[in-house]
Amino acid sequence: MSQQENIAAQTAFGEAVNSGNLAALADVVAPGSIDHDAAPGQGPGPEGYQAMFRELRSAFPDLRVEVEHLLATDDELAFAYTITGTHRGELAGHAPTGKPVRFRGMQISRFENGKLVERWGSSDELGMMRQLGLV
Repeated sequence: MSQQENIAAQTAFGEAVNSGNLAALADVVAPGSIDHDAAPGQGPGPEGYQAMFRELRSAFPDLRVEVEHLLATDDELAFAYTITGTHRGELAGHAPTGKPVRFRGMQISRFENGKLVERWGSSDELGMMRQLGLV
């Protein structure tokens, strides 16, 4: 795959998350795709990402993921991003606070045949929880 094809797949992933059209993740995530830094209870493949982002979008209906810096090779992407949203739904057993959040993260993704097959990453979840006053 080319760098541009991988960037297009990652862009489609981001658009699916930002729009809430999570069914579209099946177009860019391989069945059995492995997330090496999965959220608690997150399963493999597109279904795992769909479930995780469904829960996150339920907690933050205005969720936005913005890529700030991206590097690409023929089969991998690395990028830094910022997540924003307003806590309007339950999150990990916590009632909505109505507070806005803004936190950063980084990710490395590996692609085969235009689909995500592996992911490594980290988001500042502690920073998010502090902004919400939950820790």
